Amino acid sequence: MGRRVAVLMGGSSLERDVSLRSGRRIARALRELGHEVSEHDIDRELVADLKAARPDLVYIALHGKYGEDGTVQEILEILGLPYTGPGVFSSTVGFNKILSKEIFIREGIPTPPFFTLSSATFQEMGASHLLGDIADRLGFPLVVKPAAQGSALGVRIVGGPTELAPAIASALDYDDRVLLEKFVRGTELAVSILGNFELEALPPVEIVPRSGYFDFESRYTHGATEYHCPARLEEKAREGASAVALRAHRALGCLNVSRVDIIVDEEGVPQVLELNISPGMTETSLLPMSAEAAGMTFLELVERLVELALNKPAD
Repeated sequence: MGRRVAVLMGGSSLERDVSLRSGRRIARALRELGHEVSEHDIDRELVADLKAARPDLVYIALHGKYGEDGTVQEILEILGLPYTGPGVFSSTVGFNKILSKEIFIREGIPTPPFFTLSSATFQEMGASHLLGDIADRLGFPLVVKPAAQGSALGVRIVGGPTELAPAIASALDYDDRVLLEKFVRGTELAVSILGNFELEALPPVEIVPRSGYFDFESRYTHGATEYHCPARLEEKAREGASAVALRAHRALGCLNVSRVDIIVDEEGVPQVLELNISPGMTETSLLPMSAEAAGMTFLELVERLVELALNKPAD
């Protein structure tokens, strides 16, 4: 039976264009599946628009700030509208790389060692004098990233001392806290999880950028990255990565869907880099790629997410 589905996309985040591509593709699929679809490029009229549309379900195709940080999820909870993806807590924590890594550590889930600094510590407490200590503890290269941002925006791999301060300044342009993480050499994977009560880890995608690392340009430029799904690892290593991804999904209390980014180090240990609560759904996105490897068409994936959202237990 067809449903009234409101698709949220666009907005003002730095990932607006990717969100529009995801949202429009999802809207087309929903119409093919027989649903009545309204498309919403979110703005000040969002709440009024949703009240007027009276959807049975809201499909969140937003990426980045407001769409993945719990903001939209809070609105939908107040309106009493079912929606795709994890709830407020999982979204808030998942979007904050520092909070999520602290939970991973508490739950014994492997994640690369890290330190954090805020803009206030530089401005008021002389944190620049700590950079040498951080470099000594983590070593070079190390990864600098904003605490809360998606699609690898503001992320840099720092090869030496002279690059560290500029990389931190760049990351602080995106968020007022920065995460400095030990660089781990290995195989980068994305493991997508589906389900509410019974969880399914889809085949891991192996990510191989043709140059540099998996940054925003590598993610969304056609041909800039090679993908292998299932990943070219021994079955035991793939299963290990999937098991760690499931633990991360559960640790953050996720429902419906998530994508866990993992690095399998040179010793074969899977380490969680971060968790994404609103995976992209474009033609080059990793969740649809994993679903296809599992024998699921894009239409089937979209319908599965709709059904999961409609049958999601309370967060």
